[in-house]
Amino acid sequence: MTSRILLNEKKIEIILRRLCYQLKEKHGDFSKTILVGLQPRGTLLLERLVKLLNEQGLMNLKFGKLDTTFFRDDYRRNEKPLNANQTEMNQSVEGMDVVFIDDVLYTGRSIRSALTAIDTYGRPNSIELLVLIDRRFSRHLPIQPDYLGAQVDALQGDKVRVIWSKNSAKNIVYLEKSSE
Repeated sequence: MTSRILLNEKKIEIILRRLCYQLKEKHGDFSKTILVGLQPRGTLLLERLVKLLNEQGLMNLKFGKLDTTFFRDDYRRNEKPLNANQTEMNQSVEGMDVVFIDDVLYTGRSIRSALTAIDTYGRPNSIELLVLIDRRFSRHLPIQPDYLGAQVDALQGDKVRVIWSKNSAKNIVYLEKSSE
């Protein structure tokens, strides 16, 4: 596999700030909004967005972390057991505006499972989707982001890797091309 950098640390910082401004424009003081990071990697993006929103004066944000492992349509199709992550939803979403947050939108199946899983916490007023990267030509389901960092045209077999500073020296997004 060969890899190339899609987004460097500076571009990611610009995109995160832009996404925060778009969220603020739509949700105002966030009094009726809950930000929900999808486990595992969407929660890393959620943490960065919450930090930036706090720096911009929004201190009482409601947010949670949702694991969708047992709601996936491929849950029983894997040969090895799937490992679930912890769900941290400490409030009802009843009548709230929910923003799902994930790092990469690929087939749309994770988002479909999140739509099912969120019902456990009430009936939201609305649900939106924020993603850092949209692999736009690989969708299996008719799901599109409301807030988008960047789009990439990746072929089948290519991988988009988002590396956060928590896991490495710096934030970076790679496209790994298959050698086919």
